[in-house]
Amino acid sequence: MNPWVLIDTVPLPDGRGDIRLIQRADEFSIMLGTIALMNSRLSGSEEAMASLAWARISDRPRAHMLIGGLGMGFTLRAALAELPATAKITVAELMPAVLAWAKGPMAAIFDGCLEDRRVDIKINDVRNVIRSAKGVYDAILLDVDNGPDGLTVETNDALYSIAGLATAKAALRPGGVLAVWASAPDRAFTQRLERAGFKVEEERVRAHRKARGSRHVIWLARKPVSNNKA
Repeated sequence: MNPWVLIDTVPLPDGRGDIRLIQRADEFSIMLGTIALMNSRLSGSEEAMASLAWARISDRPRAHMLIGGLGMGFTLRAALAELPATAKITVAELMPAVLAWAKGPMAAIFDGCLEDRRVDIKINDVRNVIRSAKGVYDAILLDVDNGPDGLTVETNDALYSIAGLATAKAALRPGGVLAVWASAPDRAFTQRLERAGFKVEEERVRAHRKARGSRHVIWLARKPVSNNKA
């Protein structure tokens, strides 16, 4: 078996460690310490998040989707495959190195999707992007941690607090969807979503697109359409 080769190491913005890009043949993995944040062979649940969110807003031909976290582009590519030419996708990526990896060593995986005219990449904390928007997005997709807690960046905890969820809700248009990816269930987070005024669904999806392996969780939280409930 081919050995893993270190491609790059970059420090996290809060100084709590480094993330590393490693490669073995045509397989890539992004690591935080000994934790694999993502692997190029396990894309099923991230792709499903885009499909599940789009299914709930597919009656909006000019939908605007915000994706938090570029990663290996799984969610972005899945969204591009489904959204019409009139839609728009904003991707907020905190770390410039991740975008550099997408354009460099992982360019074959991204397969030109960054040049799609529907895509706008912002090197910015997704929290800032959400806070600056009021009723802008039809869907907000968050895959910036391994679940609703700040694993990669401690300040990400604010995304999943009641206040953070209220901010995300305000950034959505009526009937819009907040989708959150996680490696495992979290009942307390489901309850926070409900307290924040969302109608919540939970989907369990396979990590591998070939319907095998572990299951991940995707929360799909819809903002009420009625203004008096928003």
